[in-house]
Amino acid sequence: MKLLIIGGVAGGASAATRARRLSEDAHIVLFERGPDVSFANCGLPYYLGGEIAERDKLLVVTPERLRTRFDLDVRARTSVEAIDREGKKVRVRDLASGREYEESYDKLILAPGAAPLRPPLPGIDLPGIFTLRNLQDMDRIKARMDQGVRQAVVIGAGFIGLELVENFVRQGISTTVVEMQDQVLPPFDKEMTTPLARELAGKGVSLLLGHSAEAFEQGPGGLTVRLKSGQRLPAQLVVLGVGVRPENKLAVEAGLEVGPRGGIRVDDHLQTSDPDIYAVGDAIEVKDFVTGEPTQVPLAGPANRQGRLAADHIFGRAVRYRGTQGTAIVRVFGQTAALTGASEKVLKRAKRAYRKVYVHPTHHAGYYPGAEAMTLKLLFDPESGRVLGAQAVGGAGVDKRIDVLAVAIQAGMTVFDLEEMELAYSPQYGSAKDPINMAGFVAAGLLRGDHPQVDVEAILVVPRGTPPVLVDVRTPQEYASGHIPGAVNIPVDDLRSRLGELPRDREIALYCQVGQRGYLATRILLQKGFSAVNIGGGCKTYELFQPELADR
Repeated sequence: MKLLIIGGVAGGASAATRARRLSEDAHIVLFERGPDVSFANCGLPYYLGGEIAERDKLLVVTPERLRTRFDLDVRARTSVEAIDREGKKVRVRDLASGREYEESYDKLILAPGAAPLRPPLPGIDLPGIFTLRNLQDMDRIKARMDQGVRQAVVIGAGFIGLELVENFVRQGISTTVVEMQDQVLPPFDKEMTTPLARELAGKGVSLLLGHSAEAFEQGPGGLTVRLKSGQRLPAQLVVLGVGVRPENKLAVEAGLEVGPRGGIRVDDHLQTSDPDIYAVGDAIEVKDFVTGEPTQVPLAGPANRQGRLAADHIFGRAVRYRGTQGTAIVRVFGQTAALTGASEKVLKRAKRAYRKVYVHPTHHAGYYPGAEAMTLKLLFDPESGRVLGAQAVGGAGVDKRIDVLAVAIQAGMTVFDLEEMELAYSPQYGSAKDPINMAGFVAAGLLRGDHPQVDVEAILVVPRGTPPVLVDVRTPQEYASGHIPGAVNIPVDDLRSRLGELPRDREIALYCQVGQRGYLATRILLQKGFSAVNIGGGCKTYELFQPELADR
């Protein structure tokens, strides 16, 4: 067996080492255009910010180690120029010498990755404008920073963009973020990013949402970023983080099928339209694990697993790639945001029925010092209760909960299963009723009809008919600090004695701070013959949609 692998880093390097573990006899050749076959690209922003002090720590494995430990034929600084599918060979160019030659194969794995987008704007190639994909990009940005950067502009508020923002600010650089959409982190539902926008503003970051760049100009003080709004931003450093495109040139020229967004099409064995050619990593189109729709998800975890599975299938193992559910996490200064499965916006696009709940627990027992708050959003099927997706933002413990919910989605679990989950508890680590259980309690209770719930969005729109009576069941002090417009205040502890103040011919929408007292109030009124619903997630969820209430 002669196996050629084009591209290293996550997918290609994983495929190569897995292939060697499965076969000592195979001739395995790994081609990589750059000098570094396997490096930690997710760590690049943290070297720029100084958290990772040694550059060599970013080298996951060197070509020399792959040669000696795995007996791989590693050819760095080598570009594969073309694939001859009929002849089962590739044309290769040594970038150092310029020499070209051919290499035959029995099986071929494409792992070329994805390249950062550089939109064709005037001035886009001026010195000081960068993208961040590899160690060489990182070195160029670091050299620019070392020359003395006072102002930086990051175009794009995605994962890489926000990681760069944090690290620039840590280096004392005044930073502006320009994002075309009306939120940071576009894969998240908008309301879940409200705490992140607040965190960025609190750290002095200028956040320009709904804006886009139209040109870059050279000036005496460095660069000027000209926005379509007419605003001009001075900078000595600009980094583009507006997305990536699959490196599909080889595949397209070889006649392999690609999707409408350029991702190389593969089946559940990671085989392309040519069964002797596999593809893995950021360059491929995958199946969304929840919706079943084709999508592209450039993440390191799936790329590593795909490389391993492709090698397994090549060497005769009966394996299938289940699809990608997009589990991801990012730190934004003191906040952590994570998601898994389908977002609400994805479910709407797919016309998939769903319900949702919000809970606002602390990451461990509230009575134990240091409890940090989080907001957890859970999306689930309204009939079966199957978990479809989740997002969380907050302090400590966000990672743990999203990982648990990622497993729940993989296992096809329901909100009723979340109620019953037995999770580790000690007051410094969690609660006897973990946030996972709490989300399950709320969602399962909703499906059982224990507490009818209305989503916050329904309160924000002008109703066609008679609007519900809004009742704030918090304390008078909480009510005075800020409440939903039009709400009357009847604390839950006074509710039974003040039933006469409420109409029996209209629906009553109740809310508290996070939903728990609203739930109790809903139960009281339902059993007293009223028509009542709880506003999901309470005032804290309302603040996600209407942040000005929290800022009062």
